[in-house]
Amino acid sequence: MRKILLFIVLVLVSNTNLLANTESFSKLEIVATTSDIKNLIEIIGKKRVNVSAIVLPNLDAEEYQTKAQDLIKLKNAKLVFRVGVDYDLWFDSIVKRSQNQSIQKGLGSNIDCSTNIALLDVRGIQVSGTGGHSHGSGNPHYWLDPLNAEIITKTILNSLVSIDPSGEKEYINARQEFLDELRIKMNVWQSKIKSIQGKPIFAHHNNWAYFARRFRLNIAGYIEPKPGIPPSAAHLNKLISYGKSNEVKMIIRKSNEPARSADFLAEKIGARVATLEGSVGANDKINNYFQLFDYNIAELINTYR
Repeated sequence: MRKILLFIVLVLVSNTNLLANTESFSKLEIVATTSDIKNLIEIIGKKRVNVSAIVLPNLDAEEYQTKAQDLIKLKNAKLVFRVGVDYDLWFDSIVKRSQNQSIQKGLGSNIDCSTNIALLDVRGIQVSGTGGHSHGSGNPHYWLDPLNAEIITKTILNSLVSIDPSGEKEYINARQEFLDELRIKMNVWQSKIKSIQGKPIFAHHNNWAYFARRFRLNIAGYIEPKPGIPPSAAHLNKLISYGKSNEVKMIIRKSNEPARSADFLAEKIGARVATLEGSVGANDKINNYFQLFDYNIAELINTYR
């Protein structure tokens, strides 16, 4: 009888320990609006987080149409992260519809990653009645300055620690590893891109302001006269005139932006088109935040002449 009782006690203790271990390694369910924020959370959270992104990297988050599957992702989320700066305004609606009361707007679990970022174009272009993207709150493409990742990851770190204090040391160490590698990468990128710094180039859309400021690129004009607005013939003629007289040798566009105007303009002024990417995962060569800049800088250098 005593042996039976001892066996039962041992089984109960074993199951209790197993449950405790399972709970201690239970990953935080997190949702981010974009793949870039998702990747930075994964870099800091490592094995302690399970992160989903809502917008696929080859889609335009500013024009995103929410889907029923987005609500499923949000159902059990403990934290949600957004780009902010009016880039993902649609997020408020689906968070509310998710009925997950722990992640509603205004709570500490609903995080705006633009916090403490020095925004560009704050007075921006207001688009009214003509379509396009309104950048009135500032240019939202701030993650394309790699040094802004220092601020973004600090926001991520603080948010993770607030809900998972037991992982604080791991989060701090992971961020420090990231920052150490970032500083090494910055030196490499700055060295590689020197040959085109200050040279006039055109861009399709005003999504490279932060990238251009950090790497001292001279974006002399945009194919879109306003963010999200297709160019008129008169606008293209102005770019052609400027491009010829100022020897513009390169035009940059993202792979999910229309190629027609960029190709037309390039032919007219004797330039080449560099196809860059704005997000992690946009192609099979960009699997993390560092590779996003590796790819874009290599594309710029290989295209410029």
